[in-house]
Amino acid sequence: MTEIPEHLLKRAQAAREKAAAESDAPADAGAGDSRIPDHLLERSKAARASGDGAVAVADKAAAVVASAPAGSVPVGAGPGGHTQRLLTVVKSGSIQETKAAPVDKVHTWPHLLAVEFVAALACTAFLFVFSWVVNAPLLHAADFNKTPNPSKAPWYFLGLQELLTMFHPMIAGVTLPGMGLVALILAPYVDRNTSNKPEDRKWMTSMMTLFLMFWAVLVIIGSFFRGPGFNFTFPWRDGIFFEL
Repeated sequence: MTEIPEHLLKRAQAAREKAAAESDAPADAGAGDSRIPDHLLERSKAARASGDGAVAVADKAAAVVASAPAGSVPVGAGPGGHTQRLLTVVKSGSIQETKAAPVDKVHTWPHLLAVEFVAALACTAFLFVFSWVVNAPLLHAADFNKTPNPSKAPWYFLGLQELLTMFHPMIAGVTLPGMGLVALILAPYVDRNTSNKPEDRKWMTSMMTLFLMFWAVLVIIGSFFRGPGFNFTFPWRDGIFFEL
């Protein structure tokens, strides 16, 4: 068992004497101060008599640092006789973060315009090769006495022509397209999400997907499943009545 250093014994003795002096000081001050009510003085005396209050606190504080007889460990000491402990070690640093937050934005030129220019060149080259390979001659002059059967609109208008077979011309040609245009106008005001990620725009992505699927189905039906008289046919049975 290690001996307690002399300076620690002196410090413990000084702490006990200071605690004893502080426990007696409030009683003397209270007795000479006439501003303290009598019932508070009586309560203070009762607390000192019962061992509570400042006296008990002082005794406990002194007991923690009190030393045991020579050759033993102080009361309240930890492993190895140590009366101090380390709570934690923190890395020193600045409280404010001085590093700028990264921004996921780039300049329009050259990052965006360069890609768009290359895409435009690729589309132009594809159209040039396609028009060179595919033969698409002009038909004979129109004859109002001989109407082609079936008479189909260009493929990008076949969706509207297909709607005419299902609804009244006022509904298929005016009401439904008008509602679509109004929906496109109101879309920026309905969805105010500024994110450019599809997973953050689920509602608008779903609406656009439904619209494209609906229109694609109408175009496919009008192109491959409509025969003479614009009647419904099966292309694998009656053939395909479609021209580019």
